[in-house]
Amino acid sequence: MKTTKSQDKTESLVSLGQAGATEYNYNTPGPEILETFPNNFPGRPYIVSIEFPEYTSLCPVTGQPDFATIIVEYIPDELCVESKSFKLYMGAYRNHQSFMETITNNILDHFVGRLSPLWMRVKGIFSPRGGTALHVFAEHYKKDSAQYEDVREMVREWKMESSRHSA
Repeated sequence: MKTTKSQDKTESLVSLGQAGATEYNYNTPGPEILETFPNNFPGRPYIVSIEFPEYTSLCPVTGQPDFATIIVEYIPDELCVESKSFKLYMGAYRNHQSFMETITNNILDHFVGRLSPLWMRVKGIFSPRGGTALHVFAEHYKKDSAQYEDVREMVREWKMESSRHSA
């Protein structure tokens, strides 16, 4: 078993550290792109927030580009997502044609399917087009978890914090 000095288990990761052998897919997003690694702290609820400000996809009707910041927030259970695979997954939407609402919900479904987190929220903050800004928020709770009530309280407090992404 391949383990780092900090005890992170990395044997299942293929996208990270391949010396330039990374494959890029720009039109077929799927959950298989997302790589995971074991959460070293499964009994301690903590929030992971990943922001991707360079998201692009295409309108399914006009083919015009849509731009967004996609933010994935989650409380891991047994697994975490590897950040380079997250980048590759987001890049796979580049030539993909779909409505913003569908994209945000598909991202949530793909992540929940791969990670089975205690909680997850995907925020699609789409850039205005035609003078109209669209923001889509999709959320999931693992309701059968023994930590469900603690997680709900932690998420409630997290949502009330201002400047959550500032240092």
